[in-house]
Parts: sequence; structure tokens; C-alpha cells
Amino acid sequence: MNGLIRSAISFPIAVGAVVLAMVIFGVASLRTIPIQLTPDIDRPILQVRVNWPGASPQDVERDIVLRLERELSSLSGVQSIESTSRRGSARVTLTYAVGTDMDNALVKLLGQLSRVSDLPAEATEPTVRTSNSDDSPIARMAMVPLPGKTVDVDTLGSFVERNVIEPLARIPGIAEIDSNGGADRELRVILNMDRLTDFGLSIAEVAEALRNSTAEVSAGELTEGRRSFTLRTEAISYTPETARSLVLRTTVRPDGSLAVVRLQDVADVELGFKTASSFRRLNGQKAATFSVLREPASNVVATLDALKAQVAELNAGPLLAAGVVLKVVYDETMYISSALDLVQSNILIGGILAVSILLLFLRSFLPVAIVMIAIPVSIVTTFVAIAALGLSINVISLAGLAFAVGMVVDASIVSLENIYRLRQNGVPAMRAAYLGARQVWAPILGSALTTVVVFVPVLMLELPVGQLFRDIAVAISVSVLISVVVSITVIPALASRLLTREQASFEKRLSIPVVDHLARGFARLIIGFASIVVHSTWRGLVTVGILMTAAVMTLIALMPPLDYLPDGNQNFVFGRVTVPPGYTREATLEFAELMENVARPLWESDTPANGPPVDRFFFVAFNSGAFAGASTSDPDRVRELIPFLSEPIAATPGARVFVTQASLFGRSVGGSRSVNIDVLGPDLDAVIPVVRDIQRGVNRLFPRSGGHQVRVNPQLDSDRPEIVVRPDPEALARAGLNAREFAIALDVHNDGLRIREIPFQGELIELVLTADTKEQSKVEDIGNIPIVARQGELIRIDQVATVSIESAPDQVKRQAGARVLTVSLRLNESVPLEDAITQIQSELIDPLTAKGLGEGVRLELSGAAGELARTWDAMQINVLMAIAVIYLLLTVLLRSFVLPVIILVTVPIAATGGILGLWLVNLYVEQSLDMLTMLGFIILTGVVVNNAILMVEQTLWHIHHDHLGVEAAVLEATRNRIRPIFMSTMTSLFGLLPLIIFPGAGSELYRGIGVVVFGGLALSTLLTLVFVPPLLAACLRRSIPGTPVGDFDADESVVGQLASPEPRAGISV
Repeated sequence: MNGLIRSAISFPIAVGAVVLAMVIFGVASLRTIPIQLTPDIDRPILQVRVNWPGASPQDVERDIVLRLERELSSLSGVQSIESTSRRGSARVTLTYAVGTDMDNALVKLLGQLSRVSDLPAEATEPTVRTSNSDDSPIARMAMVPLPGKTVDVDTLGSFVERNVIEPLARIPGIAEIDSNGGADRELRVILNMDRLTDFGLSIAEVAEALRNSTAEVSAGELTEGRRSFTLRTEAISYTPETARSLVLRTTVRPDGSLAVVRLQDVADVELGFKTASSFRRLNGQKAATFSVLREPASNVVATLDALKAQVAELNAGPLLAAGVVLKVVYDETMYISSALDLVQSNILIGGILAVSILLLFLRSFLPVAIVMIAIPVSIVTTFVAIAALGLSINVISLAGLAFAVGMVVDASIVSLENIYRLRQNGVPAMRAAYLGARQVWAPILGSALTTVVVFVPVLMLELPVGQLFRDIAVAISVSVLISVVVSITVIPALASRLLTREQASFEKRLSIPVVDHLARGFARLIIGFASIVVHSTWRGLVTVGILMTAAVMTLIALMPPLDYLPDGNQNFVFGRVTVPPGYTREATLEFAELMENVARPLWESDTPANGPPVDRFFFVAFNSGAFAGASTSDPDRVRELIPFLSEPIAATPGARVFVTQASLFGRSVGGSRSVNIDVLGPDLDAVIPVVRDIQRGVNRLFPRSGGHQVRVNPQLDSDRPEIVVRPDPEALARAGLNAREFAIALDVHNDGLRIREIPFQGELIELVLTADTKEQSKVEDIGNIPIVARQGELIRIDQVATVSIESAPDQVKRQAGARVLTVSLRLNESVPLEDAITQIQSELIDPLTAKGLGEGVRLELSGAAGELARTWDAMQINVLMAIAVIYLLLTVLLRSFVLPVIILVTVPIAATGGILGLWLVNLYVEQSLDMLTMLGFIILTGVVVNNAILMVEQTLWHIHHDHLGVEAAVLEATRNRIRPIFMSTMTSLFGLLPLIIFPGAGSELYRGIGVVVFGGLALSTLLTLVFVPPLLAACLRRSIPGTPVGDFDADESVVGQLASPEPRAGISV
């Protein structure tokens, strides 16, 4: 390392060229790094999806879910399997161990699915989707009619697919666009049952004829001479005209002529639109809605800029001609831009404050300018590492760089201050540059390594939240390591050329009377205290013991309750409405309109009297439920919308609503304020009584009047009425029908039988077989529905089957092979998550468990509650591992097992300072001890030891090189290190200050970290000067270790060579 310092001083131009190259590479890398809101969170989850139109949840569970669970449970690496069976669809979610090769897992899953061959014929092939942060839309759009136009957006299905979805999906960075609305066309064959009977045809025959009526078969090639022809069979009935002439049956009359029965003889054929599955409105207008999903590692800002440009082009072209307009109702860049602007301004303001502190200490612009070079070089060069590691620029990584602003100057401050002190003592510039950097490079490197190694356990954290910490860990670690290189190369190289003034000019110092008087008084106080405790071991140890006890007691007394993660302050609230089972879309619409009627005055007026101004409000109403979303013109008031949207529904019998503010982290790391109590058991009869007890208990502990929201998923009263038709096998046999033909006939009469997809006018549409009795909607008419028997006679359903009204669950959930119901609690922001979990455990779960839950029934906490428990346990282990790693590192650097213990005494003191900082901040603004804030304590562990390292290294230097006694060496080290310790600490603190005091988008993510580091660093710096001298003196009296790593006698010839030639007058400053 000494050789590197000598080379830097001897070849300053080469150093400048390397620095310039680093900056250029950093700027070039910055152009390639994707910009996102939050880091990519890769969850080890795969989800299998199967659709079975019309099937009940029990049928889906029995015929699809149980078979999939049986086949997939043997896959290696799978930790848990959860499933949801809904009407017409199945979802099986596989959670793998963290660190699993998900590409390999996907291949194995697809291979296992290929072996599943006994799924129902009407079910779709299983598809697989991943679950990660990319599943959260980066933009939401709505298409509405232009003012004065009466366009029905539900009839624009193919138009939307061709003119909206396809061009937008081609934009780089967009993975998928999900749409609701714009119904597709279908070709309907409407059977006339009377005419069908007259011709003696059955529904099954018509369906089979339709399936076989279209065929395109390649028959190879035909060669004739020197030419080759493709031979192809084509039979197409893809239009209403050709379909009507389809031959269903050919018979021979008695006179020998053919009797042909065509489709038009028994049915009408028409083009129509599928029935809309939902109602959608934006600010009171009927709309089609779209969600935009991004590709992994894409640049969100660039992607959304391209999206907005394409939307503007579409609005000026085909959409204008169609009388509609596409509006972007939400996009992440609105939050990203404000969040990134705030962090950038914090970095700038923090840098200015750091410069001001340096000027206050050094009273000279030139040394300050030398030190401040470390900031742009270290920060900009960090972008090279971010790009190389495939990370992104986001709120978390930029916060890491903002924290690093104060840290990266520490090494340069220590190096330059030592050089500056030698120059003030009359040492020539080159020799001062070499000796100054040489004396402190080892403690500088040790301090940097302690800052970096604390992140090693964080990077190994095998939880989703660990991936959030990854970006801030990389940003701080790389920038700090680069600052070390700068401090031992750039700083001495510049100092040797620029600090060449006469000694008298260094002795002159601008005086600031009040500041200098206070500083001298504080220094005398510290030195005086050190003199007392250094010369009296028992006084020193008693003082340390008293202060340590006070610190620990304060830590315990003020320790705040834990939270999981902050929600952030995205300008978007989302509400989900559940209605009584069996409610139609039209009935659900009435509930959604209650929310719309409350929001209407808020968007119609710029200054509403009773609430925040709403920018956009939309809802989607579907069978048995609805969801709504809203944003405000004033993002700071978006939380006020939660009671506005929830109260109208909550006051309506039979309906429930769950309204939350959208989390910055989407679904990738779990809900940040949700407590889920999962009740698992062999069947619903065993589970439901326990769920009812838990629901009553949660409502008692956390009532809605306190701003809490509770729901059960699936609903306890989610049994949906259904009409069950059970055919009599003997009656069917007499009619010449089998069960499948009977089911098909019933399907045709009610919902319509999907025959196949056919190409029509450049698109694929469904061919549907239905009957003219489809509109019969009364329950008592079901038994009168006519069915054509095999011989052509007409019979009623009640002649061959019984019809009954029963109830069945609208949704079936399974977890770990058992039925599960979940009681979800969304806490008010004022209630800490840890307090709520403790209260639920002690007042609800423990008493129920003691009373007995029933055979096979068990309770589990999940959601943020489960994640908090796992993350908190891991964080405690990580802090202990970080301390252990620092201890081992210091043992190697200091060649002692005792001295590192003295240094680590500062860690609990720093933790107390961090807790005090949180306590003080909470007097003015709410700041919980969430897991991101906990990261501040890990950062603190690596930073606060730096001052103690400097004092220990300086003491050993004086003992080994200046041959001072233990007491004198400790006092001299304390005297010499006061100024650099306070310079580096004050620059770090003032660099952090903007992150703490300036509110805005994203500030809630890093404010807690800043408060902890600020409080811990401030208190530990003061007490380091109190704790370290007496402990160090007591330790060194018993045994003096050898010289630390990197500390050896200087090569005097080299020093002399560096010292002899003073710079020429033209270079001096």
C-alpha cells in the first residue's frame, strides 16, 4: 500500500487520468442502468392455472386441484403448496426454497404437468406464471367515449385487440397488457327446438356436425413434370352464409331422391358479442380498462415514456376515428420522478452542508476542494458496479448513495487532515503527503472494511426483504471502497502539489470567535476528562460502567414496537367489495355506485368542501364482487379517501369492503400492515366454528371505529345458491341419451355450448351453439326445458332428471393439503404491527388453543405478521453475525483479541443513540421501527467503530514510533484525533440531515434509516471519546500488542527522495 501511495505522489497526471476514466465509465454506465420505483423482488413462486368454464368450485377442487396437488407435491425444492378453486378456474401456487434455480424448477414443473392427463375434457391446458414484483402494473389505462360520442366500448373487442393491445405490447419493456372490457365477437347458432324435433335431430348430432364441418388438411405435394403442387383439403363454414347451408343430415326418400337437412332448417345463425363479464366506469363514464406489466430489468421511465407517446399517437389516429380516447390513469413515473428528484436534491444539499462543515474546520477552500473530489468520483464510479451487477436505479439504491455522501468523505478527511497537520508542523509538502497518507491508510482501510463487511450477512438474507437491502448495501459498499482508493491516491497526489505554501501561511487561521471558543473549551474538557480516567483505572472503569448501564437501560425503556415495511405514499387507494353470494353483475353494480356517488362531488369540484379533490375514480363490478381505485390531486391527502370509499359500503347490509393504500412493493414482499390468521383443518365443518370465534375476537380487539378493517377469505357466508340437475340413468337410457349428451343439451339451453374457435375476417372468434329457450330465467322453468331424445322426440328435463336448489362454496382454498380460511386484519397506521401481533397472540390465539381447536385444526400467522417474525429473527442473527465479522476483522488488523472488544463497546452505545433518535422524531412525525429502519442499525454497526479504530491505531502509532508511554500515547491520540473525528462525523451527520427533515415521495422508505444512523453516530462519537481512553489505557497497561497490519518503519531513503524536491514556484499555491 505504501508503494501505491508513493506512485500516486510521483505520477499525479496518471492518477488524474485514471480518475477521469472512472468518471467517464460511471457516466456511460448510468445511461444503461434501468430506472425503477423499487428493486426487482424475485420470489421463488410458480403458479399453475387451469380454467374450466362453468364448473363449480367443488368440481374444480375434486377434478383438477387434488390431481395437480398429487402430481406436483413430489417436486424437489417445493416448500409449500396452496390452491384456490373458484367457479370455472383453479390456481395452484408452489413456493420454493430461496435460492432455488427457478429456471430449472420451471422446466421440471412443465415436465410434471405434461404427465397430467386425466383433467376434464372441457378444461384448458395448464399454464404456468411466475409471481414477482413485475406482476404489479406499472401503469393503468382506461378507454372511454369522446365527449358527444355514444360509443359502446363493450362492442370494441377486436378493435381494442388490434388497435390498442397489439401496438402497445410491442413497446420494448412491456411484457403483457391485461384488459377488461371490449367484448369479443362470436358466431351464434340458435336452435329452434320445435323444428329440431320435426326433423328428428338431437342436439348432440348438431354439435358433432358443427365440429366436423370445417377442416383444413394438408395432403402433401403432387408432382407433375417439372412442377410441384401443394395438395390441401379445405372445407370452411366460417361465415353466417356458409354456416346456414351446412348439411346436418342426408336421407333417401321412398322415391329415391335425397332429403337434405341444412342448419338453416333448424337454427338461425347470427354474429353477436359475448356477454360482458363486468361493468367498468371511469369518473362516471363507461370504460374499458387496461393494466400494463413490465419485463424484468426494464427501464420503467423509458418504457412509460414510449407508452405515453404511443397512446398519444393512437388517440390522434384510429381511436379518434372510432370516437374513443385512451387515458393513462396511473403510472409509476409520477411517483418515481418525484421520489428520485427528492433524493437527488437531498444528495446535493447534503454535499453542500458537508462542504460547509469542512470549511468550518479547515478555514481554507483549497483543502476542502481536495476532499470534496471524493464525492463525485466515488458516487459516479459506483454506477459501474450497479450496472455490472444488473441492478437498477431506484428509490432504495439512490437512498444508499445519499447515505454514502457523508461516508465517502470520511476517508479523505482523515487522510488530508493528517497531511494538513504535518504541513502545519513544518513538514515539506511531498513528505507530509506521503507520511500523512502512510500513517492512516491502515485505519482508513479497516474502517471501510468494517462498513462493508456488515452487509455480507444482509446479502445472504434468504427472504424477499433481503433483496430490498441488496441495492442499498451495494451502493454504500462500493462507494466507500472507492473512497478508500481516492484517499490514498488522489488526496496525497493533490496535496503534494497544492499544499505548498510557506509554513507561516498554515499557521495563520481565520478566527471565528464564538465557534473557536466553544471548540477549544470542548477539547479541553475531553482532554481533561481523559487525563483523569487514563491515570486512574478504577475511575475510568466506573465511569464506563455507569454510562454503559444508563445506555442499556435507555435502550430497553425506549425500544419501540416493530413493524414490517412502510407502505410508502403512492397516490392510489384500492378497495375490494364483497357482496352476498350469487349476486349478479347488475346487483353488484349498485354497491359500486355507492362508492361512485360519494366520489363524484370530489372529482367534479376542484375544491370540494368535504374531502380531498379526486383526480380519477374507477370501478369494475362483476359477479359477486367489485373493486375500485382512486387518486387525488393532492398526494398528501390520498389516505383521506379510505373512509370516504369504505363507509358507504360498510353501512350497507350484506356487503363488505376492504380499502387500502397501494404499497410501493406491490405483492412481492407481502402486505406491510396486514395480519392474517390462517385456520387450517380437514374440512370446513371443523374450521368454520374456530374462524367465527377468531373473527369476533379480532373485531372486539380492533373495531372498525378505530380505523381497522377485518375480512374473512373466503367469506363465511360465501355459499352460493346453485341449481343442481341430477339425471336418472334409467330414464336417460329409455330416452336413448347418455349423461354427457344430457349435460351438453342443458348447456346449450342455458349458457351456450362452445364448439370451437373459427377464423373470421382476420380474427379468431368462438362458434357457440345455443337454443331459443336460453332466455328462460325462472328457476321453476328449468324442469320444462325441452330436450331432443336420440329418436327425435321432445322430452322435458323433469322427465329424466330431478331439479333441486342447493348451496355450495363460491371459493375453496387449500394449504398444505388442508382446507383453510383466513381472517385478515388491516391495521390502522397508528397501531404498531408488533403490538397487534402480541395482543392477538395473548388474548385470542393462546386462549383458543388452550380451550382446544378440534381434531386436526391448527392456526398460523401469515401476511406481514408471518414475514415480520421471520425477518426479525433473521435480522437479529445478521446483526450478531455482523458484529462477529467485525471482531474477527479487527483482530487481524490490530493483531489483538482484546483491543477489538474495546472498539465494539461503541456498538450498543450507537444502538441507544439510534433508538433515542427514533423517539425524538416520533414526537413530531410517525416513524416506526420497520425492517428498513432496522437496516440503519446494521449500517451503524459498521460505521460507529471507525472513530474508535482511529484512536486505537493512533495510540499504537505513538507507542511504537514516538516511544511514548501508555498514558501519554492515549492522551496524545485523543488530542490528535478530536478534530478529524468531529470533522468526519459532522460531515456524515449533515450529509444525512436532508434525508431526515425533507418530506416527500419515497422519504418514508429511508427516513427511518437516516434517523437511526444520525442518532447513533452522534451519540457514539461523543461517548467514544469518553469510553475508549480509559479502556484503552487499562488494556495496554497489561499488554501492548505488536504494530498493526500495514504499520512498519518507513523507507527513509524513499521519504527523503519525496521530501527533497519542493514544487516549482509556478505550481505552488
